[in-house]
Amino acid sequence: MPQLEPWQWALGALCAFSVGLAKTGLPGLGILVVPMIVLTVGDARKAAAWLLPILCTADVFAVVYWRRHAAIGRLWSLAPWALAGMAGGAAALSLQERVLRPMVGAIVLIMLAAYLIRRRARNPAAIAPHPALYGIAAGFATTVANAAGPVMNLYLLSKRLPKEEFIATGAWFFFVINLTKIPIYAAHGLFSRQSLVFDLLMVPAVFAGALGGRRVVEHISPNMFEWLVVALTALSTWFLFR
Repeated sequence: MPQLEPWQWALGALCAFSVGLAKTGLPGLGILVVPMIVLTVGDARKAAAWLLPILCTADVFAVVYWRRHAAIGRLWSLAPWALAGMAGGAAALSLQERVLRPMVGAIVLIMLAAYLIRRRARNPAAIAPHPALYGIAAGFATTVANAAGPVMNLYLLSKRLPKEEFIATGAWFFFVINLTKIPIYAAHGLFSRQSLVFDLLMVPAVFAGALGGRRVVEHISPNMFEWLVVALTALSTWFLFR
């Protein structure tokens, strides 16, 4: 059993609930979990491994629930670049966390600026970033910090998907990517018995959040959904620089 203070257990449960909520209703919320899990665990490097099984649990729920809406074809051009980014991220795991996190934040800011510029342009397709940029950035960010959410959100927003397809397609992307990260983290010795027990105890909170996310998305208009994702992405980037 992990030796955590009551406030750490409470914060961990909030993390798990937020992950579930993000996977089925508010995609931009997921990145806010990154700093919270670091506070819960107390070790920024190991926090990614404590969070990964929670993410995988929520991914399963999201994939099953949104299975009829996924636009899988949108991901094929992204997949090889994401794997390349993951390879770079795996190599970078030996770097100090205080170096990695600002790097991820800078990537997200560049992507956010590109999205906003593209949205205001008269011919958005003419300035759309290549999938390679999104894929490498997402693969790197998810491997070093479980922080690919903002990058992937901006990629899916650029495709102008309906909110149901947006969530479903993102769910499939992270389902595959997060499973791929398991051997990488295991090779670096980041999993432990304590972390896995913690993750098991957080499952009810994940499902509670996932059920809540389903209700949230049903009551949000497409335009509000888009700007909520943008706002949460911008807010979450601030945490990456702290």
